[in-house]
Amino acid sequence: MAQQKIKRLYLIPILSKALDILELLEGERRPITLEAIYQRSHISKTSVYRILKTFVHRGYVAQSPDGSYRLVSRPKKMRFGFAGQSAEMPFSEAVTSSLRAAAAASGVELMVRDNRYDADTAVKNAKEFVTEGVDLVIEFQIEEHVAPYLAHIISRAGIPLIAIDIPHPHASYFGVDNFQVGFEAGELLAQHAISKWKKKVDWVLGLDVAEAGSLVQSRITGAFEGLRSLLPEIAEELLIRLDGRGMRETSARVVSEFLRRHARSDRILIAAATDTSALGALQATVDAQREKTIAIVGQDCIPEVLEEMKKPQSPIVGSISHEAHTYGPRLIQLGVTILRGHTVPPYNYVQHRVVTASMMQESE
Repeated sequence: MAQQKIKRLYLIPILSKALDILELLEGERRPITLEAIYQRSHISKTSVYRILKTFVHRGYVAQSPDGSYRLVSRPKKMRFGFAGQSAEMPFSEAVTSSLRAAAAASGVELMVRDNRYDADTAVKNAKEFVTEGVDLVIEFQIEEHVAPYLAHIISRAGIPLIAIDIPHPHASYFGVDNFQVGFEAGELLAQHAISKWKKKVDWVLGLDVAEAGSLVQSRITGAFEGLRSLLPEIAEELLIRLDGRGMRETSARVVSEFLRRHARSDRILIAAATDTSALGALQATVDAQREKTIAIVGQDCIPEVLEEMKKPQSPIVGSISHEAHTYGPRLIQLGVTILRGHTVPPYNYVQHRVVTASMMQESE
């Protein structure tokens, strides 16, 4: 009896209760409410609440938006699932590289999958993340129509979601302010027309990404508004949207078709939703031998476009850098904050930067 009393003197009751709760959560594959933990553990509700909040603060437990709790560390690294847009898209690969480096530096385990610019593949990857039991999903995919289904798959499993560039239900948005980056691209095009063409413009093309939905399309809306803020005399009927799908070949094809139909037009401004589209527009421009009468501004500042802008007289006169190297650290920080149960803004914007051809040429 004396020996049993001595052993109990060395026990810490609240620590024992905390371990009971941790073991209970470890046996659950789905989030569980405070009330359910209280009923099953027979620990006072006040103690359960304080223990859970401590676990959340220390990163062992995540609290879902509905208030339920799930174990995220046993203890082990937090495990994030990241589905990249496409390994063939330079900006997507830059984001993936930044995220890999940030995860390694932060001790977060990162499970990477490629959405291949395809809705069915994105759905497959989302289901795999659920099966693997990741603690948080970062989704980067282009198809707006599949976003609700992807979000449903992930939300039903009680897994928090961060969506890059394309809003998803139940997700925290991360990316650029699409309208603003478009507006600044439009201002660049207007400045070119003012300085080089004495404000004379025959057509303005917006190379859109229709399947990405209205938010990404607002890059082109913003470009048109930015252009007309400096050139208000440009008529609405001169502003034409073409669906380049954010891809080089498609963009080259639709711009080539437009140029063939308007062979006598001298001055054309092109705002591209992505630099990959901008390169497609460049290809069509070169093929038509119209480099002197077309000006192009892209988005993302991928290496190939930066190199192109170093060339004197290149039709690509600028691009808006989305600062892909900053995505990784900020996404990891945002994910950890969410898993620790803290409130985050619904929209988390990255900083962007205007890069012009003259800036690139001066840096040589």
